[in-house]
Amino acid sequence: MPWLSRTRLRTAGAVLAAALVGGALTAPAATAAPPDGGPLTDLVNPFVGSRNDGNTYPGAAVPFGMVQLSPDTGHTTGYGYDDDHIRGFSSVHISGVGCGLGGDLPVLPTTGDITETDYAKYAAGYRHDDESARPGYYRVGLTSYGGITAELTATARTGKQRYTFPATDKANVLLNAGQSLHRTVSTRVEVLDSRTIRTALTGHGFCQDTEPYTVYTITRFDRPFTSYGTWDGDTVTAGSKGSTATGRHGAYARFDTRTDRTVEATTALSYVDAAGAARNLRAEGGRSFDRTRAAADAAWERRLELVRARGGDRTLRRTFYSSLYRSFLAPNVGSDVDGRYTGWDQKVHRTADFGGSAYYQNWSLWDTYRTQAQLLALLAPRESRDMALSVLRIDKESGWLPKWGYGTVETNIMTGDPVTPFLTNAYQQGLLAGHEEEAYAALKKNADGVPPAGSPAVGREANAPYLKDGFVPYIKGRPHQKPGDSDFEHGASATLEYALSDAMLAQMARDLGHDADADRYAARAQNYRRIFDGSTGFFRARDEHGAFTGPADPARSEGFHEGTSWQYQWLVPQDLPGMLKLIGGKDKADERLDSFFAYPQLLKDPARTAREVWVNGPYDYYNADKYNPQNEPDLIAPYTYLSTGRPWKTTDVVHAALTLFTDTPTGMTGNDDLGTMSAWMVLSSIGVFPVQPGTDSWGLSTPVFDRVDLTLDRRYYPGGHFTVTAPGTSSAHRYVQSVRLDGVGRDRTYLTTGELRAGRELSFTVGAEPSGWGTGEGAAPPPVGTAAGAGSPRH
Repeated sequence: MPWLSRTRLRTAGAVLAAALVGGALTAPAATAAPPDGGPLTDLVNPFVGSRNDGNTYPGAAVPFGMVQLSPDTGHTTGYGYDDDHIRGFSSVHISGVGCGLGGDLPVLPTTGDITETDYAKYAAGYRHDDESARPGYYRVGLTSYGGITAELTATARTGKQRYTFPATDKANVLLNAGQSLHRTVSTRVEVLDSRTIRTALTGHGFCQDTEPYTVYTITRFDRPFTSYGTWDGDTVTAGSKGSTATGRHGAYARFDTRTDRTVEATTALSYVDAAGAARNLRAEGGRSFDRTRAAADAAWERRLELVRARGGDRTLRRTFYSSLYRSFLAPNVGSDVDGRYTGWDQKVHRTADFGGSAYYQNWSLWDTYRTQAQLLALLAPRESRDMALSVLRIDKESGWLPKWGYGTVETNIMTGDPVTPFLTNAYQQGLLAGHEEEAYAALKKNADGVPPAGSPAVGREANAPYLKDGFVPYIKGRPHQKPGDSDFEHGASATLEYALSDAMLAQMARDLGHDADADRYAARAQNYRRIFDGSTGFFRARDEHGAFTGPADPARSEGFHEGTSWQYQWLVPQDLPGMLKLIGGKDKADERLDSFFAYPQLLKDPARTAREVWVNGPYDYYNADKYNPQNEPDLIAPYTYLSTGRPWKTTDVVHAALTLFTDTPTGMTGNDDLGTMSAWMVLSSIGVFPVQPGTDSWGLSTPVFDRVDLTLDRRYYPGGHFTVTAPGTSSAHRYVQSVRLDGVGRDRTYLTTGELRAGRELSFTVGAEPSGWGTGEGAAPPPVGTAAGAGSPRH
């Protein structure tokens, strides 16, 4: 979760979404929740997370689409609910990032003479009571320029705009090539004919500078414009057909709307070249606005109906499906309709080279490896396979696996080794069939080495001291050799992340018969012990000489990325029994967990505890001894109670954390980070959660719905469906009394992917008081990658 201050229709005739009006927490939203069996798209509110730095976007996209056509209001990451002007509707957005990224080609309708070329100055006013959105569609009434209605919809590679102007002979559409959410390097605009404008936009930056990348666009209008021109800086040149610039720069088209007030425009993107954008436009841009909107709505309905939740109140169901919607927004298609894509070597390749249906990009791996990767593997395995193969192509084409990839470049944002649990999860879920050894070789290279100086990647930057001494030294203020974050500046948390990844790679190595490697990685998986300070009973950073460093108070610890030792102490999913022993055993660990979650207060008032004790602010990561449900490092912490033999406490904490998710603009707890937090909400609501990222283990807690039916891909799940039931579940009846898998009782607090594939129904019996379920020996998930956890394939 990169943070700001550090860098920071179902049919064509479907009824439009109604706009809700009112107070501070009220947002434009979808139509009222339908009864069971109604369109699930009616339950989604795309405005969730658009306030308090959830950093989501409300605009139009299709699942995993290259285009996300959405308004930019002046907020660092695009749309801010509290802003009152729109600078343009741009084509690229990433859901829930903490630094400016995308915002390419903001387009705005205006009227009158063009006297301003800075979009902060020509921005149009708007009100929320004249704004609405639903999956694949956005609408807003602009209060400036005599009143213009803007509507947006999208396909995978195109964004379609419909503008309804007042009657005027000076109706303009401004295409701003030189301003965006990132830093522009150079831009080119060309008026090709009386309906078409083409651009090439080269930019860079995400929290810090990156290597440059280029986005090519072509915009086709549904009717000829009456005049046109370009601008460079403050100079507007009527009749200019093209120009190149390094600053504020763009083109405009003018229309006469005194008879026909509506103008439609379709913009296609390509990360390959102008010809690719033109092909994408021809392939996807030919439908009318209403037909495109209907197709987008239908695409979303197909995705959402993979999960049919029954029970729960209307707010809960709106919140749930809004989270499920956001979980399908990324990663994004990066290949053109002809299969070409630009690799990280900046050369053009084809998806046929690796047998994929599409090439994907945008990899917030430090976040998504913990939740979203597993949810997509369950609900979208075909796309997830292409995603995993796309990551392997990065290694093949650039020489190294990614850490945080945007478009065609590495950003090196965040730390540790997140690509390993991402790819080992893909392996464990059966998504790498035929590519197991290729993936293993890339992961082994990543785990045992460091990228060369000429590579943009940092990889496991601190591997040399880690492999020698068993820990990453914390070196505060160490000069960065490459743009991005440094593992050395977060030595303690990097050690924990490396050890977690080593454990997951050990399991894969064992499965593939690389026993010597498996033993070596399994031993390294125990390196979390090297930073355990027995005098404090917590993990603590070590300096380059091996001495513990920074404040001894774990709430004020240093060397942990976006967190404290309190929050990172639970990031040992590979060996929770061993970690619990370090801090005095299950009972001592249980006491510490109770303190961490303010458990006595939570039992009295779960929602208030979550909002007033746990949450301190969107980017307030440090100086805390409590759970931070807004950030990734302790997302698995509530499930640690499964290993202390108190599984009912997992339910208590998870259900309290779920109260932080709502169907309003403030309904995201922190940055969504490309669906990470949304996927946490979805999985925790269903009651099945990936407690050991990178493996096939799914921890159990009480579902919040009476029944959830999952429709699964028969290629990966032969039964084609899996049902989770918990009749009568509620805040008063939330404790598991028993669990049955296909009618057979089980005391274990977890499932494996193999059991999910073979099973049909997971049944929870719930009650008002905790029971003895899940408290016996062997009930908790076993160690991974250690001597105790090594063994035969788990998938």
